[in-house]
Amino acid sequence: MSKVERRVRSLVREDGEMRDAIQVVLDSASGGEVRWVDVRDEITSGQWGRLIEKEILVDGDEGFALADREEIEAGMEDDSGGSDVETPETTSWSKWDKLAGLATLGAFVGYAVGPVRDAVAGGIDVVLGPLLNLVPFYVVIMVVALATGLYSTLLRAGLMDMEKMSAYQERMKDIQERRKEAEERDDDEALDEIQEEQMEAMGDQLGMFKEQFRPMVWIMFLTIPAFLWMYWVIGYRGSTSAYPDIAAQELVVPLAGSVTWDTGIVGPIQMWILWYFLCSMAFTQLVQKSLNIEMSPSSS
Repeated sequence: MSKVERRVRSLVREDGEMRDAIQVVLDSASGGEVRWVDVRDEITSGQWGRLIEKEILVDGDEGFALADREEIEAGMEDDSGGSDVETPETTSWSKWDKLAGLATLGAFVGYAVGPVRDAVAGGIDVVLGPLLNLVPFYVVIMVVALATGLYSTLLRAGLMDMEKMSAYQERMKDIQERRKEAEERDDDEALDEIQEEQMEAMGDQLGMFKEQFRPMVWIMFLTIPAFLWMYWVIGYRGSTSAYPDIAAQELVVPLAGSVTWDTGIVGPIQMWILWYFLCSMAFTQLVQKSLNIEMSPSSS
């Protein structure tokens, strides 16, 4: 449901006389525009002001234009007084999503169990290890960050239903707007109904979480092995580095001065982790802009 239709329904529910006022405006609109002088004998200045305030009437060439006649007429139709926004069906996870989730939990074990970490990192080293002989370690981190930024963007775009996310947000916004309007007119009966509806809508929060977490499972499934490999290269919590020459490399960075890749820059966050996150954020934004992928739900 569009914003205009929702606002019309809200006005009609709040004040029954607004239905007649809106109908007068619709009948008087010539070429999609209407002037105050055309309707002042049939509606009040307060009703006229409310239509402008709610952006049902917007600036036109000679007067005020209808925001959208079809949506306004749709909003004039009788409703049950409840929410105008339908609750979308919750996305169900496939068996592959669940397997990826279990595998991700298993990969987390690698951070604490040495043999698991060495096995996973050793497998990834077959692919990334040769790069260490060709380019500096900071370039390898950039390559990993670019890859993670690319597939994380594509996975979120492919697995997260932005229309459902938008529908969840629209429903919660609709409830909040109706609650605010009921409080302004001290309508206790409407507040009780909205409170019950709000409790029922708590399931929307779970639905939004499932929509957001589904691509995150796959992103972590692919990213954790790469992280384990970089930990393995530098040395994990004092353990022996698989590439001691790389771990001991010195580099000069702003503010911190001369450091090595395993130097703690911000608390326990080592230099290589900080460099990875900076590259990842930059490349993710670049990928999103290049592919014109919107990562936030849009309002209808």
